[in-house]
Amino acid sequence: MSTTIRILGIDPGLRHTGWGVIEQTGARLVHVAHGVISVDPGFPMADRLGGIFEAVGELARHYGPHAAGVEETLVNANPRSALKLGQARGAAMAALSMAGISVAEFAPRKIKLAIVGTGTADKDQVAFMVKRLLPKAGEMKSDSADALACAICTAHHLPVELKRGAA
Repeated sequence: MSTTIRILGIDPGLRHTGWGVIEQTGARLVHVAHGVISVDPGFPMADRLGGIFEAVGELARHYGPHAAGVEETLVNANPRSALKLGQARGAAMAALSMAGISVAEFAPRKIKLAIVGTGTADKDQVAFMVKRLLPKAGEMKSDSADALACAICTAHHLPVELKRGAA
C-alpha cells in the first residue's frame, strides 16, 4: 500500500499568487484544489505582503499539505520587479515555514522540464500539460496552472523519507 502525500504548489506574485493542491499516491497524481490569491495593488507594500502571508498560511491550515513547492524568482531585465517579486515569494515561504511545512524551491525552467519535457516551454504548453496530468482540475487561470505545475514538479522531486513518512 502506497502512502498518500498532499502537496501545495505556489506561483508567487504581488498582484496574483497562484496556488494548487495535489495528492500523490505512488505514481498517481490527483487534483485537490486550486485558486488565486489576489491582493489589491493599491495597498502599501507591507499590507500586500501581509495579505499573501495570511492567505498562504490559511491554505496551509485548511489543506494540511505534507510538502510545498515554490517557484523561484526569475531575474530578468528589470531587477526592481525581480526584487519585489522576491518579497512576495518570501512572504509565501515564511507562511509555509511557520506552518511547519518543508518547502522546495524550483527554477521556472526546472518546472517546465518536469511538466512538458523541455525547459523552454511557454505558459500555454504548461497549462495544456497540467490539464492532461490533472484532468479533474477543470478550467483555471494561468497563475493556478503554474502553481499546479510547481506542485507536480515537487511531487517528482520528493525525498524518499517524506514518501515513507507521510500519513
